[in-house]
Amino acid sequence: MKLDQAYSGNVFICSSDNYEESKAVIYGMPMDFTVSYRPGSRFGPARIRQASVGLEEYSPYLDKSIVDMTYFDAGDLLLPFGNAARSLEVIGEYVRGLLDDGKFPIGLGGEHLVSWPIFQEMYAKYPDLALIHIDAHADLRENYEGEPLSHSTPVRKAAELMGGKNIYQFGIRSGSKEEFLYARENINFYPFEVATPLKQALPKIGRRPVYVTIDIDVLDPSAAPGTGTAEAGGITSKELLEAVHLIAGSDVNVVGCDLVEVAPIYDPTEQTQIVAAKLIREMLLGFVK
Repeated sequence: MKLDQAYSGNVFICSSDNYEESKAVIYGMPMDFTVSYRPGSRFGPARIRQASVGLEEYSPYLDKSIVDMTYFDAGDLLLPFGNAARSLEVIGEYVRGLLDDGKFPIGLGGEHLVSWPIFQEMYAKYPDLALIHIDAHADLRENYEGEPLSHSTPVRKAAELMGGKNIYQFGIRSGSKEEFLYARENINFYPFEVATPLKQALPKIGRRPVYVTIDIDVLDPSAAPGTGTAEAGGITSKELLEAVHLIAGSDVNVVGCDLVEVAPIYDPTEQTQIVAAKLIREMLLGFVK
């Protein structure tokens, strides 16, 4: 697999065509094969890129501009449609290559199961890894209707791999009773809110390497209706931006991130992908040192 290949036609605004000189690499994971409600997130990465053309290059929050950094957009990975297991292998192989090349990976989903092979590769490289998970859903099921490969299982798999106390969950407001019991006993669990508990948790994480995974459905449906499993009672886009900036301004060593579950077909206004594109800009400027 060529790491410097652009697999799709459109790219994130201001991205470079020079893979070798780029510190960060954006890549899409167009997979929605295991969703439990509405499909469509496989179209998310391409539409986030398209929405990025409406962004200013400058972030007034961080006083930085993406024209002053070099990053590469590899496009969407070629995933075998309908084959979740092989798709996860392809994602894992690609991310492993990025890490071997010293790149900062920024993934665009796709359903949240796409993050599972990334967690594995990041943990293999950083044995003291901490995971920050911002989402409406706990994603702590062992299986969904008997299927262990489900978008409702990646964080449970991560907990079993790296230990639940290395995982910090924020914004969770949906899940089974068993998931909430498991989270309270095994995870650093901060349900319902994001920014306020982050201020408490970040000093506890310290200077450890951190991977950040964000599900767009942590936002209230009024702010991001374009997602497969919308959940009422969410946070605002302002609070989610504040969370990204809190992480960026802390002592933690962010080593990679992803943004998943944008399903543009359910949002003809395009506000979901517009929010997502702005979040990617802020993560680029805030996380990539």
